[in-house]
Amino acid sequence: MSSDLIISCDRVGKAFQLYLRRNDQLMQALFGHWKQFYHQHWVLRNVSFKVHRGETVGIIGRNGAGKTTLLQIICGITRPTQGSVNVKGRVAPILALGAGFDLELTGRENALIGGAILGMRRSAVEARLDAIAAFADIGEFFYQPLKMYSTGMAARLAFAICAHADADILIVDEALSVGDAAFAAKCDAFIRDFTKRGTILVVSHDLEALATICDRVVWIEDGEVRDLGAPENVIGLYREALEGPVAEAASAATA
Repeated sequence: MSSDLIISCDRVGKAFQLYLRRNDQLMQALFGHWKQFYHQHWVLRNVSFKVHRGETVGIIGRNGAGKTTLLQIICGITRPTQGSVNVKGRVAPILALGAGFDLELTGRENALIGGAILGMRRSAVEARLDAIAAFADIGEFFYQPLKMYSTGMAARLAFAICAHADADILIVDEALSVGDAAFAAKCDAFIRDFTKRGTILVVSHDLEALATICDRVVWIEDGEVRDLGAPENVIGLYREALEGPVAEAASAATA
């Protein structure tokens, strides 16, 4: 791990505009200068942490805690409502690359576009097409339109493109960890190898895996950083928090 700072989040907050009535969005567009017609729902508040080059950092938290939204902000997919994010280097966002696929284009054509989105030259992507196809392991579907793909096949293609992007930072959300056991093992092996040469930010509910590969873990609770530090310490506290409601429920049931 280097002392070179590669990701910096400073008091990051994200709020979404929730409209309760059908016409409120139109009213906001027309009269929003004078009156607010939406309710702000804060998904993240005052999130601050830093990641250094070569470090692997895990992000844990309950469903709906804001983990994926945080990754989307770091990837530049969405902007923070407040605070700032600075990222140095090429990012391979495995969580969202597949979201930009064109269903009418083939896997090969989407691989070319995906590589360009990640900042690669066309010639570099073309030189890696065979390797991308082999990693995705979807056979002749690589040359078929994506509208014929299953969700798992599209995720395989997205992961394969990111795996060959020569990225400095790998952003992984286990929401796309679909597929059979053999492909999951291939992805796991790639991620473990990447930890030796790059920087990784990963969201996962697999606490055992995070304890093995991560240098530090960030615990997000209700959109805020609850704890940050060594995996064994943070994961231990997180497990205690998860077991608390279960123990309380069991005690109430036997009372």
